Amino acid sequence: MTTSLRRITAASADPADRADRADRADRDAIEIPVCPVGQLISGRGVAALLPDGRQVAVYLVDDEIHALCNIDPVARAAVMSRGLVGDRAGVPAVISPIGKQAYALADGRGLDDPSRGISVFPARVASDGTVVIATEAAVRHSIAA
Repeated sequence: MTTSLRRITAASADPADRADRADRADRDAIEIPVCPVGQLISGRGVAALLPDGRQVAVYLVDDEIHALCNIDPVARAAVMSRGLVGDRAGVPAVISPIGKQAYALADGRGLDDPSRGISVFPARVASDGTVVIATEAAVRHSIAA
């Protein structure tokens, strides 16, 4: 089976951002297909493997697709796709199944511990109903030591 990939770009007015992207030209984001949207269960996560071996947790919540790094920033285990999906004070979130820390689905920020967060990947449903995710995070959070 052959998978077609499409490069995505993001325009930026910030020269530092443009220079950083130029330095990472070899790592330009591409979109990869994950699965048909009909195979996702609302409020449940699935793990997707990126071509470089990283894992992304994909969620369908209120007819929106969210994709976050699958690595729990506290436990450092690939378990976020098994996390509980809900909200924390009205903010849609996923809760780690290990430590029960909550992370915002929209931007990955830690809702319990603001010093921790999860990287967020652009995700969408293509016109043919396939869920696609970008291979580069739109919002990056590093794992604190």
